[in-house]
Amino acid sequence: MTIMRTEAGRVDVDATQAGAGVHADAETTTMQADAGRDAARRPGRPRSERAEQAILDAAVDAIGDYGVDGVRCEDVAARAGVGKATLYRRWPGKEDLLIAAFASLKSPLPEPGGKSVRDDLVAMLEVLAADVDDPRHARQFALLHGEGERYPRLVARYKAEVVEPRRELIRSVLRRGVATGELRQDTDIEIAMLTLTGAVMARSKHDTTPAAPGFAARVVDELLRGIAAR
Repeated sequence: MTIMRTEAGRVDVDATQAGAGVHADAETTTMQADAGRDAARRPGRPRSERAEQAILDAAVDAIGDYGVDGVRCEDVAARAGVGKATLYRRWPGKEDLLIAAFASLKSPLPEPGGKSVRDDLVAMLEVLAADVDDPRHARQFALLHGEGERYPRLVARYKAEVVEPRRELIRSVLRRGVATGELRQDTDIEIAMLTLTGAVMARSKHDTTPAAPGFAARVVDELLRGIAAR
């Protein structure tokens, strides 16, 4: 501790202690700020899953209520109970948010087990059939597919980022079947994939009732009658 002497000759210890205290407080504040920045930069920092899901749910509801045109990021954030910055950190623009919202309506396809082409295809088609039969999302998908001419970029991105990866997973099972000898060597992978997914989509468009139990297995079995190795 440094002792200071005032003009009146008295020893002034308080001033020195006060200065040290201010310095310590400033140093502590700086360390806390640095720690906060380090935490923000730390890789693998988990995002708030609840906030993200709330935003997606709010976006899906907004699409159903107002259509694609009427969705505004600020309104979605307010409906989700989060700040605009929280939304924009995840999706920098309206188009990105819409793609994520439509993608959230799709259930993840199961990872192929790798033991049986038939079992893997049936498991995937059961998920596809359940998705298209879900009445909660019928209006949203009708709006998306009806906006192709007005929003070609949005629909193109949706197909590339959401639909195509799911189709490719089905193709991978079919290709594996050819490689393992479960399917004919001359199997047309693209036609087989479109036959499977097209059967599910066509049924939902012409029949509003849920698919009967075993529907997915029937579709797969009928296809395999033609492409299974003899």
